[in-house]
Formats: sequence, C-alpha cells, structure tokens
Amino acid sequence: MTTPTSPHAALAAHVAGRVHLPGDDGYDTARSGFQAAFAHAPGAVVAAAGPGDVRTAVAHAAEHGLPVAVQATGHGLATPLDGGVLVTTGAMAGVAVDPAARTARVGAGTRWADVVAAAARYGLAPLSGSSPTVGAVGYTLGGGLGLLARTHGYAADHVRALEVVTADARPRRVTAADDPDLFWALRGGPLRLAAVTAMEIGLVPVERVYGGELVFTEHHLDALLPAYLEWAATAPEEVTTSLGLLRYPDIPQLPEEVRGRYLVHLRVTATTDAEQGARLLAPLRALGPVRDTVADLAFADSERIYADPAEPHGYDADNSLLTTLDAGRLRAVLQEAGPSAPLMCVVGLRHLGGALARPAEHGAAVGHRGAAWLLQVLSPVEGPDPAAVRGLHGRALAPVRDAAVGRAPNFLFGDHPADTDRPWSTPGDARRLARVKADRDPDDLFRSAAAWRGAATGG
Repeated sequence: MTTPTSPHAALAAHVAGRVHLPGDDGYDTARSGFQAAFAHAPGAVVAAAGPGDVRTAVAHAAEHGLPVAVQATGHGLATPLDGGVLVTTGAMAGVAVDPAARTARVGAGTRWADVVAAAARYGLAPLSGSSPTVGAVGYTLGGGLGLLARTHGYAADHVRALEVVTADARPRRVTAADDPDLFWALRGGPLRLAAVTAMEIGLVPVERVYGGELVFTEHHLDALLPAYLEWAATAPEEVTTSLGLLRYPDIPQLPEEVRGRYLVHLRVTATTDAEQGARLLAPLRALGPVRDTVADLAFADSERIYADPAEPHGYDADNSLLTTLDAGRLRAVLQEAGPSAPLMCVVGLRHLGGALARPAEHGAAVGHRGAAWLLQVLSPVEGPDPAAVRGLHGRALAPVRDAAVGRAPNFLFGDHPADTDRPWSTPGDARRLARVKADRDPDDLFRSAAAWRGAATGG
C-alpha cells in the first residue's frame, strides 16, 4: 500500500473520479487495458470523471516531475509507464452528432461502436477502423487507417478541433486557425504532446457499403498473391482492401472449419452499389474462395468485415510502409512468417493510395502518404519469448527493407527502438515535430515510446 508520504497520497481529495494506488483494490484493473502483453505500472491511476480531473492529474505530475500517460482502452499500448501518473478516460465517453454540419463531438473515452451507431442514425459514418471496441481518440491521433481509407483518407485528416490539456496543465481548444502547429502535430504525429479530452470530427455521407471477406486457403497462395497485387494496381479508390494471413491454432475453442488451417482473409469495403462492387471483385472471386461474405451491408454493421477479437490478449507487432511490393517479395515474407512459421504469426497487408495519398485540408503530421502498402507482422506473446517474436518479425520484414520508407504508429505494438531505415516522418516534418515538442512539452511530461522518439531526428 502506498504510504501517506507518497506524493500521490492527497490526490484523491482533488479529483471527482477515483484514484487507485499500488496495493489498493482495483489498482490492477484500473491500470490494465486490451493489450495484455504489457501493463502500465504507475504510481497512481487517475480514473478521470471529466476534463477537470485530467487537468488536476497533469498539474500534479508536473509539480512532482513525473511522467504522464493517457489510456482509454489500451489497444495500442506501446511503452508501459513505470511510475508516474496514468490518466484513464473510460468514464469520459459520449457522442454528440450535428447532422447539418456532418460533425460529431467525441469524448476521450469513447469507443468506435458508439460513434458509428450515433452517426448511422443520420445516414453518416466516421472514418472508423476495423474494431468497434477501439478508442476513437487514440486511433485518430495515430493517423487512423480505417475501412473507408482509400475513399476518404486518414481519420486524422477529418479532425476539426481537439480539446486538450497541455503540459502546463492548461485546457485548450486546438484548431487550424488558433494553433496550427499543435493542431498539425497532434493529428497523426508520433510524439505525445498533450492529453486529449475530446475531439470534433467530420463525418462522411456513407450509409451502406459493399463489404465482407473472401477467404482462401494456403493452396491458393501461388495464384492469389500475384492476382491480388495486379488487381489492386488498378482498383478505384472507392475500394479499400487488405489481406490477413495466419495459421489458426488447433484448439477446441475455435470452429472446426478454421482449426489448425492456414487461411487468407481478403477484406473488402467498397463505397459502391452491390452490382458495381461485384464487377470489381469478379477477378478475385474467380480464384475460388472457400468462403465469401461480401455483400451489401449497412455501415453500422461494418464490424463484421474483420470480426476482430473482442477479448483482451497480448501481442507484439512491427510494420513497414512500402513504396512497392511484388509477389516474389511477399512470398519471401511468408517464407519466414507464413504457413511454416515457428511461432503464430499474422501477416497483414493493407492497400494504400487513393485519398490516403492526398494532403489534409489544413495539413496533418501523418507520414509517408506516398506509400502504396502497409505490411504488418503480429504475434501473440503470452507464451513465446518476446525476443524470439521480435527476431521472427525482423526476418519477415527483411525482404521488403529496400522498399520501406517508414512505419505506421497505429500498427506498432510493444516498445520498439527507433529505426533509422523506417523513419516516422520526412526530415522536414521531423524537425517541425521536434520544435513543437520542445515548445509545448520541453520536459517530456507526455513520454513518447522509444520508437517514436526517433521522430525528433527523422529516425
């Protein structure tokens, strides 16, 4: 139990929410999130009831020279906090939609499921991701590469305003007009700069999509890989697709049809009608998928496309943004991380381009918009040695190293070192990010992960 002389002992008297200290009942639950491989170990957890609690927590940390981390759902946890103050925002959830302006105000703890449902009532949609349980704010600050990405761009590009608490514990409303540098850096930049308490985002007029997945077996790989890459080269930006390749564990908890099998999931979200969508997918359907769920779908039901796991689990992942990719290189990746991989490995490939390549209206710090592909390698880490997982991921990404231009923050899990061959930003953007960080958080109160700190030098 924390002693009365702890700097955190009196904190509970100054916040409306709960304060959890090490040894208290509820501390372990309060510090945990969806990512089960790593957990924060703060000196205090402030379960914020509102922006005032966030301001108090930040001021308290600054007064005592302690780091601050903010967590909504914990899906994207990179570097666990050791000591310091963890602010959890789960209680700060809520969505208010303005259908005339096509905007939504989203509280810091809100999950995408609630935003999607609120927008759907007006025939609108947010630039949400594949999982309905992910926190909307954290996802957006990391760039936000979602289901409608090639059609409408990054979620970060659609942010209109951010309500934040900066390192000086001041509340601010940040817009392109009022604070262009901070507004730019917070939207997709890799450095932690403030605690976001709410955001205002633009919505798009999407009510239905042509979505679902085509599922193939490993016996399709030789035909599927070149066919998909060739097909994607001419796919219109109304179509956003990805591949997910993995061998399912042979365990009784899984359905018999997937147990122990190596499967390729080709996920599709198209902002077309079903007839046009079917014409576009015809060359891939001709390869004979063993399962086909692509059909007209309400965007409110878009979580079915990926059917991401809803239960917390542990995972580690690395990724590369690529300028080019061919079937030979992808085959080489699968030699390490494919059907014969020594550890469970999920290879994810996302087709970029389209609206993702265009700059945001007011600029945003999302890096490497010219990349054509995002390649990710992910493994569970509850059982395997993390070092073995990292080694496997490194070998898997080696064949595409010469085409890699950077990394995507939302697809990196675990505290990876900075990688000068895959910088987060262009040198010019990296220098601008470093200036904003030095100006707004000179003491690094909002600690950035090891891999992200390289953004200050472009590496």
